[in-house]
Amino acid sequence: MSRLLVFQHVAAEPLGTLDPLIRRRGHRIRFKNFERHPDVQLNTDRYHGLVVLGGPMNVDESPQRAHLRSEMQAIEAMLKQGKPVLGICLGAQLLAHVLGAAVPRNPVKEIGWYSLHKTAAGRQDPVLAPLDDATPVFQWHGCRFDIPRDAVHLARSSDCEQQAFRYGDNAYGFQFHLEMDERLIERWLDNPAYREEMQEAGLPHDGHADREQAIRAHTRQHIARMQAQADTVFSNFLDLVGRPQRRHTLPSREWV
Repeated sequence: MSRLLVFQHVAAEPLGTLDPLIRRRGHRIRFKNFERHPDVQLNTDRYHGLVVLGGPMNVDESPQRAHLRSEMQAIEAMLKQGKPVLGICLGAQLLAHVLGAAVPRNPVKEIGWYSLHKTAAGRQDPVLAPLDDATPVFQWHGCRFDIPRDAVHLARSSDCEQQAFRYGDNAYGFQFHLEMDERLIERWLDNPAYREEMQEAGLPHDGHADREQAIRAHTRQHIARMQAQADTVFSNFLDLVGRPQRRHTLPSREWV
């Protein structure tokens, strides 16, 4: 039975719909929760894959949050061992940073539903291909990643050019949140810190009284379509777990 390591930063950002899918596929999950145990020691040797979830912190906070540096060292170890890695939002930014890419602020925050457009490579990608072009996906981020050198740019949005990349054949960074369901979106909208960020972002209301109302309306409209495609995308990633490992030579450790 394959063992998946999952890095979780805050209780509000769990695996979501990816959790039951992983369990149905027969994988065992081992969580490392940095909100509860920020100083936990990380050893990747016993695991066959890694999922790094989102969080409200940023890569540039690593001097104040030692666990971010530990996570990047663990991501680097998994990549060198040729094991599949999936980074979501903050997780994608950490993965990009390990690969030598910058993680700057995006010109505008993306909070809510945005159409995702795949590149030509994204339309052919073995993991992301099932996601229809112009599919609305859920977003909540203020930073973004540059596409790492030797990585493949897979998707963009109108407000953020860098939405997804693949490094090698089994490491993926997704800026967006395919793991969301309606209950988890409500949980974020009810979170005081998340609500404050949303209100301060000054984003358009898309014809609704406020951004919160717009997100709820768009969720009812788009969630079923996204979830159906997300299950296929995640299943394709999980197909990589347990496959023979192909080790990588990584860029110099300029991120340290």
